[in-house]
Amino acid sequence: MSVHIDIARLRPEQVAVVPSPLAELGMALHALSEPGHHPGLQGWVTGVTARLDPHLADRMCEADFLWRTTFSDLFMPCAGIPGRSALPSATLAEELDLLDKLTDEQFVDAALEFTCAVGYDTCGPTALTDPEVRRRSLDLAAARGPQQLRFTERLLADPPRIRAWLRQFLQDCEAAFFAEAWSRLRHQLAADARHKTDLLRHKGLAEALAAVSPAVTLDEAAADISVDKLGEGRTTTGDGGLLLVPTSLGWPHLMVLHRHGWQPVLHYPVGSPELAAPPTLEQLALRMTALSHPVRMRICRNLARSAYTTGELAQGHGMTAPEISRHLAVLKKAGLITTRRRGRYVLHQLDVTVVARLGSEFLEGILR
Repeated sequence: MSVHIDIARLRPEQVAVVPSPLAELGMALHALSEPGHHPGLQGWVTGVTARLDPHLADRMCEADFLWRTTFSDLFMPCAGIPGRSALPSATLAEELDLLDKLTDEQFVDAALEFTCAVGYDTCGPTALTDPEVRRRSLDLAAARGPQQLRFTERLLADPPRIRAWLRQFLQDCEAAFFAEAWSRLRHQLAADARHKTDLLRHKGLAEALAAVSPAVTLDEAAADISVDKLGEGRTTTGDGGLLLVPTSLGWPHLMVLHRHGWQPVLHYPVGSPELAAPPTLEQLALRMTALSHPVRMRICRNLARSAYTTGELAQGHGMTAPEISRHLAVLKKAGLITTRRRGRYVLHQLDVTVVARLGSEFLEGILR
């Protein structure tokens, strides 16, 4: 599974790498709501939470589905501006002005995206214009709880009021904690943007995307960017551009904005603790499947302690050598064991470093 971006008509000068204060504020709100996703930010989350005004904390809970589940496209409003070539602004106030330029239909659809399952990468009726979509949105909101339902009812009844509420809330977040954080983070993000821009100019898009994440690949012949994610989607740059937005608070999330009619955006973490070459989701699935078999689990118990030949494992497990060989082949294909030759013997051993990383790799894969 992956998300694909068709770049057949994309010109080199239409690719931009630009930090976004609004997007970074969205990631800050997400980290505050889901600190378990971001173990490296525990200290910052604890500090902000401890000094947060109780009234602001209550308001943060009122619409936290915009950032708790993942990351609403409302935090990337430049992508929805007609022409699909607008860029993030340098200040939060300027980006909030861009948010004001979205139509009510765009605003409502983006706000209901994760919780009410309104169409994302296809063009269809909206909750503001279609009674059936509206009813379905309210039903799904009710299933999320009374707070979600109340907010959705207010959103559908009076979008301008909710837009004003959200703008004021984000401005209050800036005053309470984000301005200080942005003053630190913007320098790292600007440096990363300069580095990726240099790669684009001197080595091309493929090199720049490889530097964004090993999960992003470019098929130049097919004019297709593929992002290895546990989900599917497809979009196109069309006559517009491609936007790369770095985040210092976002790991392990690598997000792709592929909303129908919006400019495609890759929102990627910088300075992350991820491995230099993390496994693909296919490789991760192979490893989880390989370890799910009880016989292979017992074999791994032996191989974690020492190196064994196929014959030794067969004797110890009361199985034939061909049966053991088949299990070893599964483990080897998954990259969980290593082999080495000693004279005429081939010794197998569990790669404990790879196995020890499975938990973090699994978490990174499903949150990517």
